[in-house]
Amino acid sequence: MYVLFFTEMWERFSYYGMRAIFTLYMIKALLFDKALASEIYGSYTGLVYLTPLLGGYVADRYWGNRRSIFFGGIMMAIGQLCMFLSASNYETLSLAQPLLFTGLGFLILGNGFFKPNISTMVGQLYPEGDKRVDSAFTIFYMGINLGAFIAPIACGIMGETGNPADFKWGFLAACIGMIVSTISFELLKNKYIVTPDGKSVGMPPVKKVLEKHEIATPKVPMAQVLMWSVLTIGLFLIFNYVLDAGYIGSAIYSITLVGPAAIVTDKSLSYEEKQRIFVIYILAFFVIFFWAAFEQAGASLTFFASEQTDRYLLGYEIPASIFQSVNAVLIVILAPIFAAFWTFLGKRNSEPASPTKQAFGLLFLAIGYLVIAFGVKGIQPELKVSMMWLFGLYLLHTIGELCLSPIGLSMVVKLAPAKFASLLMGVWFLSTASANKFAGTLSALYPDPTMPIPSFLGFEITGLFEFFIIFVVLSGIASLILFLLSKKLQKMMHGLG
Repeated sequence: MYVLFFTEMWERFSYYGMRAIFTLYMIKALLFDKALASEIYGSYTGLVYLTPLLGGYVADRYWGNRRSIFFGGIMMAIGQLCMFLSASNYETLSLAQPLLFTGLGFLILGNGFFKPNISTMVGQLYPEGDKRVDSAFTIFYMGINLGAFIAPIACGIMGETGNPADFKWGFLAACIGMIVSTISFELLKNKYIVTPDGKSVGMPPVKKVLEKHEIATPKVPMAQVLMWSVLTIGLFLIFNYVLDAGYIGSAIYSITLVGPAAIVTDKSLSYEEKQRIFVIYILAFFVIFFWAAFEQAGASLTFFASEQTDRYLLGYEIPASIFQSVNAVLIVILAPIFAAFWTFLGKRNSEPASPTKQAFGLLFLAIGYLVIAFGVKGIQPELKVSMMWLFGLYLLHTIGELCLSPIGLSMVVKLAPAKFASLLMGVWFLSTASANKFAGTLSALYPDPTMPIPSFLGFEITGLFEFFIIFVVLSGIASLILFLLSKKLQKMMHGLG
């Protein structure tokens, strides 16, 4: 457990360190406007969570978790190196921009192989039905956020100095973090990531030798492959040309719909397994609204921290990127408490089901945005508010995150059939892909006095109050509906929720 904890901690250091300064680098060094930076940010973070479908499939069918994690780590280290080279040549846009997008490409591919497989390995450490799984994922989640806490401080202090030339040092620190993660996993996996009887966890699937009386599992018919391909293309065209979601957004949204549908129609699945998979899909849909609001931390909330938050403390101005550490340090503090709390309730058979926990997560998210919406109501663009409003939002969001995210990872491990474990973890991250792309679209609505007044579904966003209310409404409605559905979903879990 602690090897996976350490590996994921440094990988998340790499990811969140880069994310902390990413939009600021585009705005202050490459001189992109906020809307373009938000769209690039949303496309990147969306694709980062789309590729786990590919990484999960390759791991389940061919490579296993171990090889997939190593490959993903190498790809991400190369990606962070490209970001460093981009920032080193920021004054030459013709060189900096291609290096930027090349780096993002490597990061997107690498994350797809790393992210779903290390999460799946945590679940493989425990026998089926073990009640410690929720607590284990909460502790694992603390490792994620320990890296996420250190990263914005380290990369922010080195990269966000007021001199655009220094962004490269923040990206270099992220690159080093990824190298540490990959090397430590390779050195320790054979000794520690093993079963009690010494068998390695996360090895490639063993090809079964069929007996004479057994029939091989039929391959997917070409007609079926063609049908899903045509459906994907059709949805892509609708999203792109009718709903104007853009090429990347259309690809993410169409694959997010077709991928899960293709899996659940597998004829080898039993009725009970299909019901459990449907629970994963339904909850994944509601998770989209959570992360679309939560992931404003790397975009619109960073703009807010940079421009309209009084960041002076004891005479020192705190870099805006460091505020992204607030959520992470609160996770580190609160995760053990939540792990103990779920274990305490579990021993007394009074632990809420996963859908109920996630409904509470959405509720706390809505309350967080409601708090900051009233904190900025009536504030003129040239005035700055106390950093305590931003801290209060992050505190409530952290409570919501602990109710939703680690519980979601644990739920996928518990409900997914073994042969689709990594693939369904990839599907779970598909919802996060859609959410992150949607987050970028919503962040582009952030009010800017120099730009025309944006609108969302006919609702004009004339100021920060109206902007934050969008997230209150979206997450509040999602929370209410999920509360109403929770009992039905619990029955569909067949005792595994």
